[in-house]
Amino acid sequence: MHVTLVHVHVDPAHIDDFIAATQLNHEASIQEPGNRRFDILQSPDNPAQFILYEAYVSAEAAAVHKETAHYLTWRDTVAPWMAEPRQGVRYNGLFPQG
Repeated sequence: MHVTLVHVHVDPAHIDDFIAATQLNHEASIQEPGNRRFDILQSPDNPAQFILYEAYVSAEAAAVHKETAHYLTWRDTVAPWMAEPRQGVRYNGLFPQG
């Protein structure tokens, strides 16, 4: 399984905007055939810190995600709200398998 943890630090003035835009991306992403999980996590200690947990069946399915209209809309919408560039960290998902 192809997993990416995307670390996001949002400008505090745009936390609610980010959550709303990210919810739309989440709702569309979980409908993609190759998606296994698309979780949005917010730090209880720093509400401007988020992690997007994205799990796809393959690197190819993850690449297809990055070409979808909902992802491109999300990317362009949230970009000005970032306190710093987001960082994606790749992992190999071992369990559950598939």
